[in-house]
Amino acid sequence: MKGLPEAETSRAVLIGVARYTGLETLPAVSNNLPALADALTSPGSWGLAREHCAVVAEPSGLHEVLEPVEEAARAARDTLLVYFAGHGLTDDRGELFLGLPRSRPGHGHTGVPYAMLRSAIMSGRAQRHVIILDCCFSGRALGTMGGSVADQAQIDGSYLLAAAPETGVALAPPGEQYTAFTGELLDVLKSGIEGGEAWLDLESVYRRLRSVLAAKSRPLPQKRDRNTAGGLLLGRNNAYRPWTSTAVAAAGSGARWPDPDVLDTAQEFIEALGHVRAISGRSIQAVSDNARPSLSPSTLSALLNRRTLPRSWKSTEIYLHACGLPADQVQRWQIVWERIKVASATQPDRTVQKSGEGTPQSDRGWRTRFSSRRQDRH
Repeated sequence: MKGLPEAETSRAVLIGVARYTGLETLPAVSNNLPALADALTSPGSWGLAREHCAVVAEPSGLHEVLEPVEEAARAARDTLLVYFAGHGLTDDRGELFLGLPRSRPGHGHTGVPYAMLRSAIMSGRAQRHVIILDCCFSGRALGTMGGSVADQAQIDGSYLLAAAPETGVALAPPGEQYTAFTGELLDVLKSGIEGGEAWLDLESVYRRLRSVLAAKSRPLPQKRDRNTAGGLLLGRNNAYRPWTSTAVAAAGSGARWPDPDVLDTAQEFIEALGHVRAISGRSIQAVSDNARPSLSPSTLSALLNRRTLPRSWKSTEIYLHACGLPADQVQRWQIVWERIKVASATQPDRTVQKSGEGTPQSDRGWRTRFSSRRQDRH
């Protein structure tokens, strides 16, 4: 999938500081880290191996932050993600630094200067960088802030998500499991975005976060992106419903045809073919009349009532064209057909026969199975 990081050559480093000696404690940060690690290692997201997603909790010194970042930067070739949750502060010159347990506002040497973290991130050869800063400024630091977090933290060729503007308040509401920003980020990754595309890209996630946080009167996140980094995908959109009336319609109405990329099994593929005809508004006879080369109505009916994948692609291709599907869309269906064909050859048939009926059916409707499977991934 274009824009989805390659798991084997991508890395993530998740850093969090919850306990401070001179600043407000942020207990929710301790919950942020494992939850975000679970999201990034989920099959429905990047699918990172656990060893490729480093969790750095309560680092006491500069080296405990920079060394894991440098190690991940050396290993990453596709995408490097670095996340920090804790207090964000400024030094006596207004430069951003990330708070460690003993950090003091205005004293950059007590934390991690962002310039050093930036250097560590850029020390490798990753093609893309994602930086997520879930931090704010204490009241004593607000007056010295010369620019926003995003203005100071931007990196060429990267996508930065910052939890709050320079005037933001604390982002860890008492009694909540996660910090405000990360809590909403996790919710988007788990629940998805209604009416969105099949996959969540960074830009869509950012717009959703701003909308939800604004509705709750919480600090608005910022972003900076370079070189179309906003198109990078974070995972499947678990709210995506390809067959609803608002999501699909005939191409002539300006909406979308069914999306084949969400199909995983032969049963799903066959039922989706039926939806293509329904959306086209053409009867079996009309599709037959439009087919070139010709396909009889009986052949079409047999195609749509199969429970296994057609052995040959040709009849499916003719059928899709006869329904009015554009040529580029037909090519996408062929790619999915080939993928499912390979998978079917190595997986057992999981269909069962309903009592009293002669036609085997799926043990559950494909929509139900697919929805459940997506939820299980998180």
